Amino acid sequence: MGMRLRRLREEHNLTQAALARTLGLSASYLNQLEQNHRPLTMPVLLRLGEVFGVDAQAFSDDEEARMVAALREVAATMPASAVGGHDDARISLAEIREIAASMPAVGRALIQLHRRHREAVDRLETVADLSDRAGDAEQDGRVTMPMRAQPYEEARDFFFTHHNHFAELDGQAEQCHAAWGLTGLPPAEVLPKLAQRLRERHGITLVLLPPDTEVRRRFDPATRQLAVSPLLEPGQQAFQLAVQLAFLECGDTLDRMADAPRFSAEPVRRLVRVGLANHFAAALILPAGRFLATAKTLRYDIDRLAAQFGVSFETVCHRLSTMQRPPGQGVPFFFIRVDRAGNVSKRQSAAHFHFSRVGGTCPLWNVYEAFSHPGRILRQLARMPDGRTYLWVARTVARPSTGFGQPSQTFAVALGCDVADAHRLIYAKGLDLTDPDVPTPIGMGCRVCERLACPQRAFPYVGRELQANENVSAFAPYAVG
Repeated sequence: MGMRLRRLREEHNLTQAALARTLGLSASYLNQLEQNHRPLTMPVLLRLGEVFGVDAQAFSDDEEARMVAALREVAATMPASAVGGHDDARISLAEIREIAASMPAVGRALIQLHRRHREAVDRLETVADLSDRAGDAEQDGRVTMPMRAQPYEEARDFFFTHHNHFAELDGQAEQCHAAWGLTGLPPAEVLPKLAQRLRERHGITLVLLPPDTEVRRRFDPATRQLAVSPLLEPGQQAFQLAVQLAFLECGDTLDRMADAPRFSAEPVRRLVRVGLANHFAAALILPAGRFLATAKTLRYDIDRLAAQFGVSFETVCHRLSTMQRPPGQGVPFFFIRVDRAGNVSKRQSAAHFHFSRVGGTCPLWNVYEAFSHPGRILRQLARMPDGRTYLWVARTVARPSTGFGQPSQTFAVALGCDVADAHRLIYAKGLDLTDPDVPTPIGMGCRVCERLACPQRAFPYVGRELQANENVSAFAPYAVG
């Protein structure tokens, strides 16, 4: 913590004496804090937040734990020749922890380089697949290059590093919720209120899209019409209207928050801007104060929250993963959405859980079992290789098809939290949270998971090579294939 405090001081070009005066501390006391001879107390953290606008989460162990997990993934996929030139050369866990604790900027740079390397490899493999498919029958001598994944990964990292929480947007949304007369309204009356706001303030009328249209919302500036899908529930339609209102009434705020110099290209800023508009919409429909108070009262019962606020199961899960506003923040949740093929289309983490980008996800995770039990909520206590245990709640969600013979969209969504917070959830009822034999051992993905004896292992752990005298039965799932 002392290193982080010193780095914050240096970033603002302050001496110890100047920072001590600003915080109302003695210079000797601040020196002890920076040398880790004294712990950072909550009053000091709150004062740092007032002066520099930093979240207390920046000084939490969660941030360091997430970086350790990400760096372990980098180290596991890095060839031995890159770090020592011989087969036994590996980056140790102690070295990784030292980087995360003392040199987080270096750690972030390594993670960024690793991500771009993986993107380049995946891109080349995709082009190779397209080339093979073209074969000898090339029609025009060109291969269409796939869209780069980097903008999406950069945008995800932006929300990840902010713990998917933006106090400024939450505050604006709560002010709008009160000013627009939404306070106390039942879910069915929120939609007409937002439609009225669009019509009277912006001259925009609400219309319905044809039922067979795939998109959920379409705005035509020429006709001043906002069209939404009739297949959406009223709460979902209200969310789409709230997104449009975010662009219209909070555009300057969205532009400023999305104007981060570290972004590599304009597409990243556009994606972040859309994500921030969605955050505002969720905060408008589900205002932080009221929603969190209700969630705590109901012990985070997702179905009851969805019924009370008139939104979907998935929307409640996503919103719960953003409730990190101090003081009195909610349970730090992790949220993920996958399809049957294992493609991850949403992932959010408010704490230290790390979603792997290499080797897919774990087949022993209950988010995949949910597809075998449509509409049923499944619970799972799961333990990661680092010893941390989590409570996961998973269920399928489906979007109706646009007509007979058309495929519907089905996903599995999962909401998880650390076992230390599990007692606050209704879903912990009847579970023994203290028995070490209850949790299911899972990992981040086969290629970066150290559990060599796992019966579901699909690929060898890339962090170690198979030795010539090693029993090959340890890799039976793919040795016999």
